[in-house]
Amino acid sequence: MRRITVLALAAVAGLLATAGSASARDYLGTHCSTPRPLRCAGEACATSGALAELGDATEPKSGRKFFLDYPCDLKPGEKVTFILNLHGAGSIGNWQRHYFPAVDYVDKYRLVVATPTAATSPVRVPGQPGVRVWVGDADDSYLHDIVDEVVAGFGRSNIRAFWLAGHSQGGITSNRLVCTPFFAAKTDGFLSLSGGRLGGSHMNPRFGPPKADGSPPEPRAIPLGGGPLPACEVSHIYETGEHEITDLQTTSAWAEKLGCGPRRKEPDIVDSEAGYVWDYQRQGYNVWGMKARPGTAEEYLYPGCRDGRVVADFMRLDKGHTEGLEPKVTEAIIRLLVSAPGGKIAAGG
Repeated sequence: MRRITVLALAAVAGLLATAGSASARDYLGTHCSTPRPLRCAGEACATSGALAELGDATEPKSGRKFFLDYPCDLKPGEKVTFILNLHGAGSIGNWQRHYFPAVDYVDKYRLVVATPTAATSPVRVPGQPGVRVWVGDADDSYLHDIVDEVVAGFGRSNIRAFWLAGHSQGGITSNRLVCTPFFAAKTDGFLSLSGGRLGGSHMNPRFGPPKADGSPPEPRAIPLGGGPLPACEVSHIYETGEHEITDLQTTSAWAEKLGCGPRRKEPDIVDSEAGYVWDYQRQGYNVWGMKARPGTAEEYLYPGCRDGRVVADFMRLDKGHTEGLEPKVTEAIIRLLVSAPGGKIAAGG
């Protein structure tokens, strides 16, 4: 298994910055490997123990582990897009790394993907005591420190763009953080994976995990992403399963804020392969999620946004909240993500 101490990145980078022929593993002082470590698929993920692993990198201030994936052939001075990929409540970093498998595209799209794990929350989540939830100053500081270490290790001027991404409560956390002083100065885009749409989402009133007997939760109003829009300006991509919402809005208050044009439907994305993971313990209620399987996704763009920013919605048909993203829709999201403008970190953010 590859072991990385992020603290070493900046020191090694400084020593080798002039070595134009150095490989990525030399430049970063790591043992980068292809295929990536601790990967699994389908039922094997539930039995192999891989999803319990916390990562191959160490954030030095806290000593907490996280996953750090990047191209093994990265050259000194090469530009990358940095994604901070946050899991949802009760989940863990390596599940998120499989749910939204940007790791599969680090070589093709020159990505650096950091996937951490939240601390066990002191806040009691109803029905889920002691789960991992992004909450409180300790987790916020941990995320700040991961960003600072990655920027120092790969080089500020080499970070072409930086995106916050998150599933469910990880998406809500990204929404909460994106315009805070630390992240507003650095973040070029926000990818919400079933974690709330900037400008509001129409959630299914029976959204949530099934009851112990497998029946749906009681209906309730679920406000998600409504209220005042964030004050900063970033690109925004929203992805959702068809069953977890009542409808996908045909307008976007965020697109209007950024001066984008009317929504335009793109060709459907048809996947013949399933995603890697699903909720193995609570599959069977389609709003929450079934077993991962192939499918079709709809893509909608809001063109002509100010300063070239990207605003888009993806809806995966006949899917709920927890089926892992299929390969073609994952790549479509990443392709759009890397097409958006960046530069905040390189400019000193």
